[in-house]
Amino acid sequence: MAFRLFVPILAGATLRERLLACIGATIGIALTGVISGLAMGGGPHVALLVAPMGASAVLLFAVPASPLAQPWSIIGGNSISALVGVTVAHFIHDPVMASGLAVALAIAAMSFTRCLHPPGGAAALTAVLGGPAVISAGFLFPFVPVALNSTILVALGFLFHKLARRNYPHVAAPAANSHGTADPPARQRTGFRPEDIDAALTALDETFDIDRDDLERLLRQVELQAMVRSHRTLLCEDIMSRDVVSVPEHAAADEARQQLLDHNIRTLPVVDADGRLVGAIGLRELTRATDTVKGVMAKAGTASPRTPAMSLLPVLTDGRSHAVVIVDAERHILGLITQTDLLAAAARVQTADKGRAAA
Repeated sequence: MAFRLFVPILAGATLRERLLACIGATIGIALTGVISGLAMGGGPHVALLVAPMGASAVLLFAVPASPLAQPWSIIGGNSISALVGVTVAHFIHDPVMASGLAVALAIAAMSFTRCLHPPGGAAALTAVLGGPAVISAGFLFPFVPVALNSTILVALGFLFHKLARRNYPHVAAPAANSHGTADPPARQRTGFRPEDIDAALTALDETFDIDRDDLERLLRQVELQAMVRSHRTLLCEDIMSRDVVSVPEHAAADEARQQLLDHNIRTLPVVDADGRLVGAIGLRELTRATDTVKGVMAKAGTASPRTPAMSLLPVLTDGRSHAVVIVDAERHILGLITQTDLLAAAARVQTADKGRAAA
């Protein structure tokens, strides 16, 4: 039980993520100091780095998805708070009173300007208690070095996250309707609605460190995982079609089009010379074809035979995919599951559940 004290409480925290955070913070803080020194000329009385940058680096590199770690939160939060601190220190000379008021007003200012950033409180406090370097800088302090440090750190964070294939600045992926209409995607027309999330947040009356759109994505995924778990016994191999029509990658477009029409299907797997899956083709892709299917084929959705069938729901309800190809480890085709297959399976499961409940 004692070791539970050292378990990260942040959801999704992994060893890889923490190692990336350490590497990012090392690079970010070191280069911010170097670049700031070059920009300001250095010297014993010049503050190259302010302490709040360390706290900003924790958020920027360890929890880049947090609303508190976004570019405007870091740059605006630190700079505005430092300006508040310098202003309070200019009018109130008692350090204790000035410290409390500076932090309080910094929170208010960050809230009104939508850039709440915890290190901003430290920036305000530094402006009040920072010593000779801060006093000599006066009202320039919020801009140089605070805004300069913050801007450099965010730019370095942006480059680091791009190289690490992280999404920063973090934007929740929109649930777009691929048909270009105002309706939400099919999988979001059942279950809870966005207004249910707003009502729940109001009822809980707490502030959570997660974007509202990210919260909705998380709950949608929880809903899906719960459904997959409750129907885990239904596997892809139980419902897949096994006599799968496919087409070679060098087949003519007209041949593929005729295959789709002859078999009354919407998706045709494309295979290479060794019979391995390399893509998929449908009438939509064939409208662009001028020669063979290889040049216009799309990426095929795939799954293994032992995958829970209900986990294919997000793919088959995205408005673009009509089938998932079931493959082995070498990508040889074993079967295929269409939207109709999954719908029929879901109907059978629901009927069976109702029968057991009635019994």
